[in-house]
Amino acid sequence: MPRMSAPHNIYIHVPFCASKCNYCAFYSAAVRPDWEKYTRDICAEINHWADILGPVSVPTIFFGGGTPSLMPTETFSKIMDILAERFHIPAGIEITAEANPGTITPEKLNEFIATGLNRLSVGVQSFDDEKLKFLGRRHTADQARRLIDYAMSRGIRVSADFIYGLPGDRTDDVLQMCRDINDMGIGHCSMYELTIEPATPFGKMNLAMPTESKMADMYCAIAGTLRLGRYEVSNYADAAQECRHNANVWDGAPYIGIGRGAAGRVLLHDTWYEQMGAGVMFTPMTAAARAAEKIITGMRTRRGVKITPDVDAVTDWQWAERNPQMVRRHGDRLCATETGLLTLDHMLVELIR
Repeated sequence: MPRMSAPHNIYIHVPFCASKCNYCAFYSAAVRPDWEKYTRDICAEINHWADILGPVSVPTIFFGGGTPSLMPTETFSKIMDILAERFHIPAGIEITAEANPGTITPEKLNEFIATGLNRLSVGVQSFDDEKLKFLGRRHTADQARRLIDYAMSRGIRVSADFIYGLPGDRTDDVLQMCRDINDMGIGHCSMYELTIEPATPFGKMNLAMPTESKMADMYCAIAGTLRLGRYEVSNYADAAQECRHNANVWDGAPYIGIGRGAAGRVLLHDTWYEQMGAGVMFTPMTAAARAAEKIITGMRTRRGVKITPDVDAVTDWQWAERNPQMVRRHGDRLCATETGLLTLDHMLVELIR
């Protein structure tokens, strides 16, 4: 079979958690993992994709979950070894693992770092212990602070996830959260609006959520208070601290999803495939469908979407020209304005034809 040369980012899903949070709709389970079986299955998938794609270059590796920090070091090490054996892993690429406070000790983090980890994404969600209990988190604010401080002391890049817009939240609460983030000196954070999914504990409650107007006020307050610059709708970072993995995916680069619950977009012989881990899906996509995805993800970012021929073909340029307050063209990219970002879903419906 001819070998393709396009680099592919790699996402590896670790679907295990110590417990399920009240808002979580991700594919994960609070069970005692069979780590030996999980390791064998992931390594088998890596071999499968290496057989298909050849020893392609891997720009980034991202372990998401679930709770990847629950992995034994031996599991992480074996996965990293097989990746290096079967793919081209350039020196210094971004290697991220998500972690929950209370699930990884300093000693274990040091072992992960020694095996190649250079970026930690910490699921903080809040620095308020009462809100953490409401969300169903097992850790305390102090545990989160100590993990972030230690990881930063080791010289690796650190990101932290937060949730705002809980029942009873006010703009002042969000401002305080932002000030706490500033004080810690975190170089990257993700700020997610609480979304109620039907098949979650929160989905079965009649929660009094903030109004859309209040949520918009909170969203604007974040950008006005965080010292970090916003580079995507929900993501903020110092210069050179942006998540390269996510930035590549948002920009339309190929990526492989490995493990049950993982999703990917594989480019093989000039055809895009919608792919899911564990062999669940591998389906060819039309050029128009993939181009629409590139617009949807690219327009969430400050960089916007690159105007390639496929993107050009599905863009309603007449609408774009009539709505300069929503979108603007900058060189070979189409970007959302501040107004466009606030009404992104509506804008995308109009922009993609």
